[in-house]
Amino acid sequence: MAVYKNIDQVMKASSTHMVGDGFKVRPYIQSHLWEEVSPFLMLDYVAPWSLSPTDVPRGVDVHPHKGFETVSILWEGALAHEDSSGGKGVIHAGDVQWMTAGSGILHKEFHEQEFSKQGGRLHCAQLWVNLPARYKNESPAYQDIHAKDIPVVKLDEGEGYVRVIAGNLNGVQGPARTFTRVQIFDVHASAGGKTTLSLVEGDTASLLILQGTALVKDKIVREGDMIIFEKSGSLIDIEANNDLHALLLSGEPIDEPIAAYGPFVMNTKEEIQLAIVDYHAGKFGVLN
Repeated sequence: MAVYKNIDQVMKASSTHMVGDGFKVRPYIQSHLWEEVSPFLMLDYVAPWSLSPTDVPRGVDVHPHKGFETVSILWEGALAHEDSSGGKGVIHAGDVQWMTAGSGILHKEFHEQEFSKQGGRLHCAQLWVNLPARYKNESPAYQDIHAKDIPVVKLDEGEGYVRVIAGNLNGVQGPARTFTRVQIFDVHASAGGKTTLSLVEGDTASLLILQGTALVKDKIVREGDMIIFEKSGSLIDIEANNDLHALLLSGEPIDEPIAAYGPFVMNTKEEIQLAIVDYHAGKFGVLN
């Protein structure tokens, strides 16, 4: 019989800081939480942010990654991506960008040119998703996931919907191709809306409240709260007190040691040292 997940802790973001000159982020996942939220290594959230027009797009210039995947979820604005594997694209509101760094990649990400010239609101999040040791040297790859290709599961009585970006909800499969079992659900509920999300027993689960207030496992949670659940159990009940927007992350834990240094995530310090050598030797490709 399925049982409800208990809440392990409710936390706030660390201090807001800039990434490059284009992303004002609130970081939620630090290294001390990696076991509780595996396979997720990072969640940087950019709350709705109004930007003035500029002829010089803001963003982050060329930098390396190895040993994990980056996932950018965009709710407002437009972002342009390019990487050394040949991946290139622009995402708009509702789209998702999924990049597998694998054996090593260079990439850059800026506000899209026309969006920069016009100005407007940016609202997005970026995740880092760990790869098990057997996949850390997979060839780099890039997925553009457009809003029209993300299936929607409607809540009962028209009280909202869930966009299934990755994983499976009620038999509906998300479009993201993943190396391990990962669920990423973009949850929207109107005031009074209720939903029960069914996950896999033993998987990690966390819920970030982006907007609104909700009742989760008899606890009131508010905008900016991140709820981390215990691994036991498989069900999560959410009742929206007012219009709610939340991001649900769940996945199969990767029970392996983690060695991390800046943009490299491997299993041992020796592998990190080799990654640095490979990067300086030009083995991550070329990107101007």
